[in-house]
Amino acid sequence: MDAFAQASDLSVDGKLYDTDKNLINAHGAGMLYHDGIYYLFGEIKKGTTWRVANQSWEDYRVPAGGISCYSSKDLKNWRYEGVALAPVKGDPKSDIDTGKVIERPKVIYNTKTKQFVMWMHIDAKDYSYSQSGVAVSKTPAGPYHYIKSVKPNGQMSRDMTLFKDDDGKAYLIYSSEQNNTMQVCLLSDDYLHPTKTYSRILINRRREAPALFKNNGKYYLITSDCTGWSANAATYAIADKVLGPYKEYGNPCKGLRANTTFESQSTYVLPLKEKNTYLFMADHWNKTDLEKSDYLWLPLKVENGKVEIINDAKK
Repeated sequence: MDAFAQASDLSVDGKLYDTDKNLINAHGAGMLYHDGIYYLFGEIKKGTTWRVANQSWEDYRVPAGGISCYSSKDLKNWRYEGVALAPVKGDPKSDIDTGKVIERPKVIYNTKTKQFVMWMHIDAKDYSYSQSGVAVSKTPAGPYHYIKSVKPNGQMSRDMTLFKDDDGKAYLIYSSEQNNTMQVCLLSDDYLHPTKTYSRILINRRREAPALFKNNGKYYLITSDCTGWSANAATYAIADKVLGPYKEYGNPCKGLRANTTFESQSTYVLPLKEKNTYLFMADHWNKTDLEKSDYLWLPLKVENGKVEIINDAKK
């Protein structure tokens, strides 16, 4: 399936370039594998960074640039596919206006409806809106048609990810209740609506940046602490069922700078061909110049139920 020899060949610690030698601009990214091709979706960070006034945390922003898409057959050579979801300009009432927040896009394919479904965090610049937005496309790279945003079961939804299980059911996982909990919500069969089946997990743990994957029938959830744009130590949690309950363990990172997740924040975990091996994807945030943020991709191993992310870098 993959043209690389081993997971370490895919390691990235810094900038990523596409096949036209332009910088890849895809932050808070997710990955879709479809018909032998990997599709990378991420936030477009472009323009002058400013700090939102009257916030209790370092709320740095750039204009919402929409969602980009890149494709690859080997996870190393990335072709720019264009803007998958374009923002709207000059319409403050629109969820995807450039003055809003469009973050952490994730895409899955619905085999029944033959639609590619994108969910993302939609918010106001001060995080007071706290909703999940959904868009659809007939083709993996888009363009995607934005439908709406919702508060799942009336709950806040901030940092989020998507997970499609082996049985075809899909789940939205998001920080909620002012980031004091996370929630896992089953989506409808067409993946376009939250259902009333949901659970509260990691209660009073203040976790964000969720990345969920499955190994040997168990569910693994990597999250970060809530420290704004500043890096912190990741933790992981394990459950027998996707809705939980989850038992939280320590930091999966090993090596120099492990206590700051190697100066990064989690966004996605991609299963690889090699058994029990995954690609851990994260962002190096440059909070005062978000356009200069780059990436960390590292091998992730699961051995005897324990997660390890190892960075062999010496700096």
